[in-house]
Amino acid sequence: MAHIKKKRRLAIRIDMTPMVDIAFLLLIFYMSTTQFKPPEARSVRLPSSHSQIQLPEKDKIIVTVTPDDSIFVDYIERVQKEDGTWTIERVYLEATPSSVGGEINHIRERNLKALVVIKADKDVKFGTMEKIMATMVDSYLSRFQIVTELKSERL
Repeated sequence: MAHIKKKRRLAIRIDMTPMVDIAFLLLIFYMSTTQFKPPEARSVRLPSSHSQIQLPEKDKIIVTVTPDDSIFVDYIERVQKEDGTWTIERVYLEATPSSVGGEINHIRERNLKALVVIKADKDVKFGTMEKIMATMVDSYLSRFQIVTELKSERL
């Protein structure tokens, strides 16, 4: 009987360095190309509701109403420079209840697709919101969204 000699197995060693390099390159790529949400002009505590509607990422005019009844109109737009390149600019205005409709219409002249979004603090006086909405209706701005915080369903 012939004795079969087993071949000795060689240990396989996998170098992980290239994989780690690729992982870091991908991480750097995604971090440098991701567009982050711009910081809010003024932070407000939103009222809660059960409704949930997704707002668009762009083409929106945000009207922020703070608890002390200050009104801010915020909009991000693309502007073409003289050399033909495009840049992103943030339009940030302070308004009054009687001027907010005119400010929004001035912005909408450049972008008719822009959605008007109202972010009002839950402690804003009812009279202030009533004046804002009346001014908007007088300025032919009858379509707008009011942002609320989704109320969690606890059992």
